[in-house]
Amino acid sequence: GSWALGLESTYNKRYKYSGTFQTNYQVTKSGDKNLPDYSEAKDLKVVWSHRQDPKASPNSSFSASVNFATSSYEKTNVGNYYNPQLSSQNTKTSSVSYSRNFPEQKLTLSGTFNIAQTMRDSSIAMTLPDLNVSLSRVFPFKRKKASGDERWYEKISLSYTGRLTNSIRTKDDLIFKSNLIKDWTNGMNHSVPVSATFTLFKYFNLTPSVNYTERWYTQKVMQDWNEERKNVLPVDTLYGFYRVYNYNASLGLNTKIYGMYKPLFAKAKEIQIRHVFTPQVSISAAPDFDASRYGYYETVTYTDSNGEPQVREYSPYTGSSFGIPGKGKQGNISFDMSNNVEMRMKSRSDSASSRKISLIDELGASISYNMAAETKPWSDLSLRLRLKLSKSYTFNLNSSFATYAYQFDKDGKVFVGNKTEWSYGRFGRFQGYGSSFSYTFNNGTWKKWQEGLDRLMGSKKTGEEDSKQEGADANSENSENEEQSASSSTSASTTTKKKVKVQADADGYQPFKMPWSLNFSYSFNIREDQSKPIHEQSMRYPYSYTHTLNMSGNIKISNRWSTNFNSGYDFATKEITQTTFTITRDLHCWNMTASVSPFGRWRSYNFAISASSSILQDLKWEQRSQMQSNIRWY
Repeated sequence: GSWALGLESTYNKRYKYSGTFQTNYQVTKSGDKNLPDYSEAKDLKVVWSHRQDPKASPNSSFSASVNFATSSYEKTNVGNYYNPQLSSQNTKTSSVSYSRNFPEQKLTLSGTFNIAQTMRDSSIAMTLPDLNVSLSRVFPFKRKKASGDERWYEKISLSYTGRLTNSIRTKDDLIFKSNLIKDWTNGMNHSVPVSATFTLFKYFNLTPSVNYTERWYTQKVMQDWNEERKNVLPVDTLYGFYRVYNYNASLGLNTKIYGMYKPLFAKAKEIQIRHVFTPQVSISAAPDFDASRYGYYETVTYTDSNGEPQVREYSPYTGSSFGIPGKGKQGNISFDMSNNVEMRMKSRSDSASSRKISLIDELGASISYNMAAETKPWSDLSLRLRLKLSKSYTFNLNSSFATYAYQFDKDGKVFVGNKTEWSYGRFGRFQGYGSSFSYTFNNGTWKKWQEGLDRLMGSKKTGEEDSKQEGADANSENSENEEQSASSSTSASTTTKKKVKVQADADGYQPFKMPWSLNFSYSFNIREDQSKPIHEQSMRYPYSYTHTLNMSGNIKISNRWSTNFNSGYDFATKEITQTTFTITRDLHCWNMTASVSPFGRWRSYNFAISASSSILQDLKWEQRSQMQSNIRWY
């Protein structure tokens, strides 16, 4: 008959590691032996979770999260009859990783083993291994015992990054029958950037750099024209050791220009305003790796249905682990400018000190020109803005303006031509913008807002009002003093017991606490609406706007009662988005949850009582409505 064997263990070595391990092996037989309907299935399942304590080894780490099973295990396992969710799982993922740092050598090694299973079709995607080697920035020509000024070659630095991958996608019963070279996709990537920074005329920084990348592959696929399918298809796979490399060089020059401004009005608190302007020019060059001497691209010549010869290009390394170098000769000149504006103000607490405020954290623009391009050498103009609105929030805005204008072809269709917008006396075409920001109100932030408003209005609290407003804090300090005195008396006499006093406000009552939070998030998007007709005079498409306001919040009424909500408003459709109100009650061993969605596209309600223990997560009673657009509430 059918039988199964299982093993489960939980291990924990203090300050070292901890984890759980579970394995099951089962043999399932159905039907009668020697009959056509007889079948026998052998299945295995391994679940392993391992965690290393960070204090065990500061320079190394090992972790595992394995959930592996043969494709028919969940279907034949009898235990899943009582838990249908397990038998309906479609995907399983497993990962084992290890990393090791060598601080003295500035070297880092890491390896990962990944498995992704699709139970529906018994397919498996495995990566074994995925190794990474990285060498931090080093100065190979720097003298160990330096004397005198630093030599120019001592400023040359380099780093290294290497990655080795070996992956396959197949059926789980064919994984051990696969060939490492023919069936697996493997390769290794090496990247070595070399750079240096020199100072010219005290104010200019010159930064030359060279980047070299090399890929190692074990196969390439040759293609040819297929007359039956009228397409270029693979015809042969060549196995061996193949190098695919590319390189580029760049030279950058930048400086900083400072401007100072001091307000003229005498009673101003500002000390001075500083403007930092950072222009930068860089040149980069790379050869055309489409050339035949590299062998990265091949051509196929065929005759089309009209009898005309045609040439189609392809790469034998398409689909490889680390791709192929791009086509086209590169000779870019890039221009970038950045602005920063800061203001120093006198400190309110100390007249001798000052504090710095960022007015514009960054306002910049960049554009490039490709000297090797035959058409459309200019890139789009990119603008960026960054504002520090508070210590915890920064507003970012990034947008681009197209350089080349729209034109009409002979059929009246719109396309991007070779003439710039500037040649028509117009600024670049705005491409669109999208941004979002959020803010959270809670007990702490609300108190800070009140304090800020009081300082702004110049209100001064009397001693009695201050004691009422900060009674809890003062009482807390008194409690700490009492605890310290109690601790001192305890050290002097072991018979004296330490007393812990309950905190109270200025009136002697226990302070009422109700933690709450309210989150607002706003998203805004603007883009060209090419579904509408273009304006022929300005050659601009109309813009479409979408912006949405989302809100969520929660209130903890007591230690066991809590409520939260989620809602929003779509300004484009002028409708309230999906809204949900939820109230939760902690019943010690049980949890009660009630939720209702009265607005939005889907209206529903749900009420559930479930066990608190994760082991008994399926022990629950639930009553819910069907998700529909219109329900009867009575």
